[in-house]
Amino acid sequence: MRDPRMQKLAENLVGYSINVQPGENVLIDMIGSERELAKCIVEEVAKKGGRPFVETSDRSVLRSMLMNATEEQIKLWASFDLKRMEAMDGYIAIRAGENINSLADVPSDKMNLYEKYYRHPIHSEQRVKHTKWVVLRYPNDSMAQLANMSTEAFEDFYFNVCNLDYAKMDKAMDPLEELMKKTDKVRIVSPGTDLTFSIKGIGAEKCSGQKNIPDGEVFSCPIRDSVQGTITYNSPSVYSGVTFENIKFTFKDGKIVEATSNNTEKLNEILDMDEGARYIGEFSLGFNPYILHPMKDILFDEKIAGSLHFTPGQAYEETDNGNRSAVHWDLVLIQRPEYGGGEVYFDDRLIRKDGHFVIPELEGLNPENLK
Repeated sequence: MRDPRMQKLAENLVGYSINVQPGENVLIDMIGSERELAKCIVEEVAKKGGRPFVETSDRSVLRSMLMNATEEQIKLWASFDLKRMEAMDGYIAIRAGENINSLADVPSDKMNLYEKYYRHPIHSEQRVKHTKWVVLRYPNDSMAQLANMSTEAFEDFYFNVCNLDYAKMDKAMDPLEELMKKTDKVRIVSPGTDLTFSIKGIGAEKCSGQKNIPDGEVFSCPIRDSVQGTITYNSPSVYSGVTFENIKFTFKDGKIVEATSNNTEKLNEILDMDEGARYIGEFSLGFNPYILHPMKDILFDEKIAGSLHFTPGQAYEETDNGNRSAVHWDLVLIQRPEYGGGEVYFDDRLIRKDGHFVIPELEGLNPENLK
């Protein structure tokens, strides 16, 4: 018998997140060995009159492929999959790999080829810009381990987060989206962080379950050369299978001129992938009330209550500062008191302190009002 929470999640993904219409093609991209949610989604797409297509893959196989890949091979592989993505109206990705570090030992030159010639054209350029899409994880043993929870407790947490009333959250986001659209100067202050930049004229977008599950953020983007100062992130982050901690960036005229971490050499290899990787492509405030601590999974970590992320690399089309890169790396700073606290100012007005919104129009986004 199927878990009714899984059935509800499939209904939400198909009916709310990408709103499948009759005749639409939907690619269900399943990474890992779990199959039950994928089957639920196939059935829900069909109920809506859509046409489901399924891709299943395994990170350990991808590792072997990348270890032996050539540039010509990756370009040919990308040409096949790009044609498929161009035929899709919707995309749902379920990521359920057993080991988040499966790609950790793939050489940087091979990963750079994969990012540049496969992921960037297919996902950043085609899927993100031209399909209705949503990406989520699956609550397996590996994820529970990352969260330092039993599998059963993690499943309860996962379904609370993923089956949140996102329509209610969507309405509560409106004042923040409007305020960000009117804001010029942003200042972020935290331990090891004093950063200023402008978002004037860039716009803002709310995220309430249409692109990611879980969700809960409103994002904008700095004017490309406006970023000045230093930011120290306090959440670990996995990129290409490598875990980074204590990342610190110093900016001058928008560019990361100094970058350090527990793996400074590897960090700078990523930032040197292309010219745009040392500039910022997204600034966002996160506020999902059920997500409180990092678990080295960016779909969850970037939505942590009282957090923000400040993202090197590619800018989104909706809030575009012109930055282009094969990199888009959401790095998270949590400002709740137990993580050191901090403030966010919009045009010299304090709007969030220690992770809690302090102006009346934004109080609807505080945890007690979203649960």
